[in-house]
Amino acid sequence: MDGVNHDAGCAFHPASAPDFLPLEQLHALQLHRLKTIVQRAYDHVALFRSRMDERGFKPDQLRSLDDARHLPFTVKSDLRDTYPFGLFASPMHEVVRLHASSGTTGKPIVVAYTQEDIRVWSSVMVRSFAACGLDCGDIIQNAYGYGLFTGGLGAHYGAEALGATVIPISGGNTDRQIMIMQDFGVTAICCTPSYFLHMIERAAEMDIDLRKLPLKAGIFGAEPWTEGMRERIEPAAGIKAYDIYGLSEIIGPGVASECAEQAGPHIFEDHFMAEIIDPETLEVLPDGDEGELVLTTLSKWAMPMIRYRTRDITTLDPQPCKCGRTIKRIRRIGRRSDDMFIIRGVNVFPSQIEAALLKVEGTLPHYQIVLTRDKGLDNVEVQVEVTAEVFGDTVGGLEKLRKQLGVAIERVLGIRVLVTLVQPRTIQRSEGKAKRVIDKRKM
Repeated sequence: MDGVNHDAGCAFHPASAPDFLPLEQLHALQLHRLKTIVQRAYDHVALFRSRMDERGFKPDQLRSLDDARHLPFTVKSDLRDTYPFGLFASPMHEVVRLHASSGTTGKPIVVAYTQEDIRVWSSVMVRSFAACGLDCGDIIQNAYGYGLFTGGLGAHYGAEALGATVIPISGGNTDRQIMIMQDFGVTAICCTPSYFLHMIERAAEMDIDLRKLPLKAGIFGAEPWTEGMRERIEPAAGIKAYDIYGLSEIIGPGVASECAEQAGPHIFEDHFMAEIIDPETLEVLPDGDEGELVLTTLSKWAMPMIRYRTRDITTLDPQPCKCGRTIKRIRRIGRRSDDMFIIRGVNVFPSQIEAALLKVEGTLPHYQIVLTRDKGLDNVEVQVEVTAEVFGDTVGGLEKLRKQLGVAIERVLGIRVLVTLVQPRTIQRSEGKAKRVIDKRKM
């Protein structure tokens, strides 16, 4: 019951989707799916079963949506601790896809999909694109990264299921991106908002006015962004910029998407149940209160996620949207309750950088991460204290060490950063929690 017709042609009509279900019918569907997925997780995932047993709460005691608060939470470290397949509820012969995202120790967070999971993923991406006003007549340039990252293939499958023409260009090579956008008559682009800002600036340098192209929409996600950034993007490119939200642990992109009203992403509640909790007390908060977003997958067969703590801080808005959708919206996410930050679509933890630095002899356990933005692209500078002996070494010796550190960090993160060596005691000390990240990016 996903409201998506996967036959060829423009068979999908947004009004036929569960986005517009009467609330009583939506809640009944949610409860039915919640009972099914909790029983499946209890039967097939040892970690979840042991936590349920510790609480003395059995799946058959789940009689209402409010009873979900009695279920245990799942956190990102659970995926790391059970790496690689410990949270799978399906045998490997039923798993048709594996994706992965970065973890805090260099080991990736592995997620799995059955064929039915892929179909659901495609359907919520179809609904995302449709909410943004796209249909089978559009030409969509997909500049999200392909590979283990969920962004590329998630958007790709959804755009194809919509019946649109897909250009699987992936990320990077900006001049080529702009050439393709111009020559192929692209009407929509999928990428991170910071990368599209870079595209705007590069297009201007190439004397190309994006406002004169058929481009009408940008589907932007994979990193936090603000209303201020939207206000820069839209007039500069002559498009509408839409916020799409997702995370690999839940399904990938397509957990929520803005509609034409651009008043916050709608959560596809028939597949993802949302709660807001106080990140300190873990108590469920009423709609409208700010707190940490917790998500439960209602139809993820291979790897159900029960009450997953996203660490994203937001609010749930149950008020009817002018578009007519009955599913709730979340406020744009601009911060997290942990220390993770996102650079070019890659999740980065300071602990990853610390681990890489301390593998190289001559560095001290004092460092600072400085985030800046230049021409629309996010940059990372890692300032590292070195011992007095090393700092007094030759210029050639310091440069060799700087390169070693750069390579060590790149191996862990998969992206290049600028490494700056500084003298001992240069980085400010703290009596409390060290402030590792200084974010100088201006949206």
